[in-house]
Amino acid sequence: MAENEGKEEEKKFSIWDLPDVPMGKLPPHLELQRTRVVCNVDAPIHTESIQYSGAYASMGVDNSLRLDHFSNNFRVEVVRLTEEVMEFDMIGIDAAIANAFRRILIAEVPTMAIEKVLIANNTSIVQDEVLSHRLGLIPISADPRLFEYMSDNDQPNEKNTIVFKLHVRCKKGGPRFTVKSDELKWLPQGSEFVKDSRSATSSSNSKPETYTSFTCRQDSLPDFVNNAPGPKYLDIITAILGPGQEIELEAHAVKGIGKTHAKWSPVGTAWYRMLPEVVLLKEVEDDVAEELKRRCPVNVFDIEDIGNGKKSATVARPRDCTLCRECIRGGEEWEKRVALRRVKDHFIFTIESTGALPPEVLFTEAVKVLEDKCERVITDLS
Repeated sequence: MAENEGKEEEKKFSIWDLPDVPMGKLPPHLELQRTRVVCNVDAPIHTESIQYSGAYASMGVDNSLRLDHFSNNFRVEVVRLTEEVMEFDMIGIDAAIANAFRRILIAEVPTMAIEKVLIANNTSIVQDEVLSHRLGLIPISADPRLFEYMSDNDQPNEKNTIVFKLHVRCKKGGPRFTVKSDELKWLPQGSEFVKDSRSATSSSNSKPETYTSFTCRQDSLPDFVNNAPGPKYLDIITAILGPGQEIELEAHAVKGIGKTHAKWSPVGTAWYRMLPEVVLLKEVEDDVAEELKRRCPVNVFDIEDIGNGKKSATVARPRDCTLCRECIRGGEEWEKRVALRRVKDHFIFTIESTGALPPEVLFTEAVKVLEDKCERVITDLS
């Protein structure tokens, strides 16, 4: 009987029944450590990402990554969208995924850029190599999805090459002439430079061989009828000619990625930051509230009237916080008033396009690249 009573007691009481051990929910200090980066005066703490599924098993909390949980919590919210810049929030992901998108945008989303420059005449003070490099960095407004990659064994044709012509001259006795990117003229029929002038004169009936092998004009293709390729910005200075100087060349643009050369990178920059969280740990009123507002260089705090001639500080624009920590410097009393944190799974992402493609299209292309990488890994593992 005593043995049976002991077993019944074991069934009635267990460690999970104790009031200080939560069921399926972490204590506040552990939840803060799991979801926030706390920014102290000297350095941030709790910066690590806790991904181990059994990290809180003793607390009865399942920390494993589940697809249904990710699908229900992940979302993208566009904050600002212009022709060149997009700012959006990615909520419910790990920093590794956000960084993967950043790296893909910089190095693996393709664009069109000038790769080969055929110079017939250059009497300017700009060397041929420098001029070619400057032309290569001019953003080309052309959809790279309409073109194919060109390997070393491929011939330049209408499917993998865009040809531009630049021919400018400064008159003798006149003022100096500034050569800008608007002088690049698209040649839809391909190259006009003949490879061997002697063969062209000897066989007048045959078409002279040029540096491209176009089977048709590019402006006859439906994709280019109303969308002619050209420099995205027409006021980029490429050279300055003195009296009597001249530049005549052809520039061939091909498809590539930023991993090969920075001129193919579709973004000026792509970066992210964790969402700032500014918390007032206690009421900040009157003169202290005014001082807190003055301390913040980006104007995060506001002052509101709470009646009876009293004023209180409020957190009005936490998103603008740059983590300068000016609001918590000056002694322990300020650290007890304000807490600065970052939300670990909420990222503010900014994409600045060079102009080849809109920023929203760049992000969708980056998603496709990451999807292809995942499929290759799954195929290799299976």
